[in-house]
Amino acid sequence: MDSALVEAQRAAALGEVPVGAVVAIGERIVASRHNEREATDDPTAHAEILALRDAATELGTWRLDEATLFVTLEPCPMCAGAAWASRIGRVVWGAPNPDAGSLGSLYHLGSDPRLNHELNVTHGVREEACGDILRKFFSQRRA
Repeated sequence: MDSALVEAQRAAALGEVPVGAVVAIGERIVASRHNEREATDDPTAHAEILALRDAATELGTWRLDEATLFVTLEPCPMCAGAAWASRIGRVVWGAPNPDAGSLGSLYHLGSDPRLNHELNVTHGVREEACGDILRKFFSQRRA
């Protein structure tokens, strides 16, 4: 989760909502990204989407069943859907997302038995540190 926190700090420094995502297989990081919606004017440029795309390119397959996605904020419906579509082996998220959380807070797309793949999800990892980056960013924007 530390690498995802570094990515979140990079995002904040660039004026992006500070969310960082890392895809790893074991100890090997295969992709590491942060939000880029402001920089690219792309509504899909969430950290998770970008990291999953990079991981698939790096590994040469869209099936990421051996990988873990670490993300500082609970994924939204789009990102939870992308994690599901990638067949990611595990998702680990830090701070809950009360506005759009889709792996535990509002919805849990990863545990819907009607879908053909369920996600192994761990939540609350480094929750305080992940939440602090977001709180600081938004308090500075409101000041």
